[in-house]
Amino acid sequence: MGGLTLATVGLALNETSAQAGAVAPGRGRRHREIVVARMREECRKMITVWGEGRGFRVVWLLEEMGLAYRLRPVDLLAGVEDDAAFLAINPAGFIPAIQDGDVTMVESIAIMEYLMARHGPTPLAPEPRDPTFPLYQQFLHLGEAGLAASLYFVSGARNIAPESERNNWSARQALEVFESRLALVTRRLATSPYLAGERFTAADISVTYALEMAQRNVGFGLGDLERAYVARTTGRDAYGRTMETCHATRAWAAEAARR
Repeated sequence: MGGLTLATVGLALNETSAQAGAVAPGRGRRHREIVVARMREECRKMITVWGEGRGFRVVWLLEEMGLAYRLRPVDLLAGVEDDAAFLAINPAGFIPAIQDGDVTMVESIAIMEYLMARHGPTPLAPEPRDPTFPLYQQFLHLGEAGLAASLYFVSGARNIAPESERNNWSARQALEVFESRLALVTRRLATSPYLAGERFTAADISVTYALEMAQRNVGFGLGDLERAYVARTTGRDAYGRTMETCHATRAWAAEAARR
């Protein structure tokens, strides 16, 4: 089952309302109210993902796992000062965040681990006794701590900072950190199609996001091994559904491709 976005939920509610309204007079209104109330209750039970950015990882994971969700956009560029609903979820004002029943979480990798543990088991997360587990854990966290976190500062310098600061010392240092960690990915891909072994896992979601961020945000040129790897991971059906859902990410990818 693919994930449900807010737009899909709204469409479903409208369709249900129309169908309920077609019931015989005298029963139609009450029936419609009951059906719509049930659907709204189901919507409240769904996992809510707040914001894209690294939330793309979370949505991709949810699509791979076949879990129902809704994506609530958060516009960081416009500022979140007036987004009271989002700030009630994450007062720190960064994305992504999720709500899953009474659970609220931030940090994309932590969210991924939570979802797989709570709603698994899933082949996306090898069992601790699996021989691939150490590599899975290493690259799951390297995708953020070693790769995307460094790129965040390079991207800020390249795209937001004044012209004179776009190649500052800190940005160069962050890029060097990214490149050193990327060497671990390249080395692994020389012997394995995926980072934990022969099977696609959540570690590949984590690292693929960082590699695409490198290409789109800072124009980083990947090598042949990395490009072939990204082609494999992004060729998955769940990735395609994620791109359809994440409108801001899709627009940014299109803009980056034009550049």
